[in-house]
Amino acid sequence: MTSLPGFKRAASAVVVSILLTACGGESTDTTMESPTGLQVTGAGATFPEPLYQEWIRRYNAKQTEAHFVYEGGGSGEGVKRFIAEKVDFGASDSAMTDEQIAQVARGTTLIPATAGMVVLAYNLPGVEGELRLPRDVYVDIFLGKVWKWDDPRIVAANPHLDLPSKLIQTVVRRDGSGTTFVFTNHLGTISPTWLTEGPGIGTLMNWPGGAMTGNGNEGVAHKIKISHGSIGYIEYYFASRLGLPIATLQNRAGNFVRPDAESGRRTLEAAATAGMPENLRLFVPDPEAEDAYPIVSLSWLLLYGQYPEPAKATALKAAVTWALDAGQPIAEELGYIPLPANIVSAASRALDTIR
Repeated sequence: MTSLPGFKRAASAVVVSILLTACGGESTDTTMESPTGLQVTGAGATFPEPLYQEWIRRYNAKQTEAHFVYEGGGSGEGVKRFIAEKVDFGASDSAMTDEQIAQVARGTTLIPATAGMVVLAYNLPGVEGELRLPRDVYVDIFLGKVWKWDDPRIVAANPHLDLPSKLIQTVVRRDGSGTTFVFTNHLGTISPTWLTEGPGIGTLMNWPGGAMTGNGNEGVAHKIKISHGSIGYIEYYFASRLGLPIATLQNRAGNFVRPDAESGRRTLEAAATAGMPENLRLFVPDPEAEDAYPIVSLSWLLLYGQYPEPAKATALKAAVTWALDAGQPIAEELGYIPLPANIVSAASRALDTIR
């Protein structure tokens, strides 16, 4: 399977950090405060959660002006808490819709903070080697139309593999999820059938074919890990951390591409150069480049346009500025896509508008 440089060492550090948090150790323990008593809380997407936890661990260790805390739970939950003003910042892999933004009296600023790849991880004991999935095939797997691993279309794309006559068990998200939005937005873009016969595009779907469900990227990854014959969509980090095999997917140009940070960065850079929206909601559901991995997405921080506490606004702007600069190499270490310079510049300009 694919691995990115430095991933294993850095991923281990994050796992330790998260375990310390769960066990009441240091890292992002919500009982800890800065000497000034200023605590900044956030919630939302699980797609970038390992990265955000590592950023927070390092940033809290280097400054004492504020203590940052982040809780996953899914993009839907993050947007919900942000609109209700129960957090200081949210996080979402699907950004926010105009209708959602209109509900925020203090204004909303969307900041692209990182990017990643949604991959199809699977569990096929005894099947060794690269599993290739053509575009129409993985659409039909999640439509419930391709339901056995030795289906002739899968076999034709993988003559080098001894595929079993075993039922395919899809694993999907149970919660409102930006990862689900990214995946279904891709499926709906490449397949009209997905829109007419499938569940469509969104963050919470009614999946066909008796899909197995899990909460968060972590929950889906663990379901795949323990379920023979399964396949599910998750963020690259989670598949790599658990050692799950990852399918090689066919892109728009007809090439089979594994997830790769450099090809992802080039995809985003080209998309931003072609036209970065003023609200920074840049989606790339079906990149055109010959070497592009087909499912790449930005992930956004949700910040208020105005904060009643000036110190909180100052602390957030300083932390996000650090993340857009020093935090990007850390993102690449963990298997995320470092933001290209043109997106960082646009994000920094948006950050400057916050008061």
